[in-house]
Amino acid sequence: MTQMTIKVQNVKCGGCASAIETGLSAVDGVQHVSVDIAQGVVTVDGSVTTETLAQTLTSLGYPPVA
Repeated sequence: MTQMTIKVQNVKCGGCASAIETGLSAVDGVQHVSVDIAQGVVTVDGSVTTETLAQTLTSLGYPPVA
């Protein structure tokens, strides 16, 4: 299991954090998700690729910062 941290766009409130946590938790291989609203950072524990996380975040409306 690895831990990945991704800076994302559009995270402004608890509702955003909840949507991200729910969406990423549904991805196979994701064990734990946490969102730092102030920093706009998502931390994911699990065995999933960065590409899969980026695609899922983008589909949820929170694309990674390039």
